[in-house]
Amino acid sequence: MSVEKVDFDAFLDRYRQALVDIINGSADLYRALYSQRDDVTLANPFAPFGPVSRGYAQVCETVDRAASNYRLGESTGFDTIAVHHEAGFAYLVEVERFRATMAGREVMAPVSLRVTSIFRQERGEWKVIHRHADPITTPQPADSVLAN
Repeated sequence: MSVEKVDFDAFLDRYRQALVDIINGSADLYRALYSQRDDVTLANPFAPFGPVSRGYAQVCETVDRAASNYRLGESTGFDTIAVHHEAGFAYLVEVERFRATMAGREVMAPVSLRVTSIFRQERGEWKVIHRHADPITTPQPADSVLAN
């Protein structure tokens, strides 16, 4: 197994741990894994977390806001659909599954997110440069894309 493969696998373990941290109210690890360049983007799944964020400062604001909405979370699994990396770039497509208590609620609820993430190496370390997540994990009717 190549060093790059081992490094990327270790990075993915930390990236998945960052989700667990967020659903327990902390965005610290997630912020540390994100590139600090101006071209980074984050498209979070629900309106309360805001529109697409661009640039490290906006991404940090968004992940902090997202983390503030969760507590007592636990991962229940990751369904990897595709993963590929070479020449300093990588992507990951998967379904993230977890349970968490949302702000204002007392009961833990299951959540599944369809996620596409893009990574690049910066100074020998893998960094997140884009993440898009949405709750569409089952077939939807065509009119589901229409604005309400």
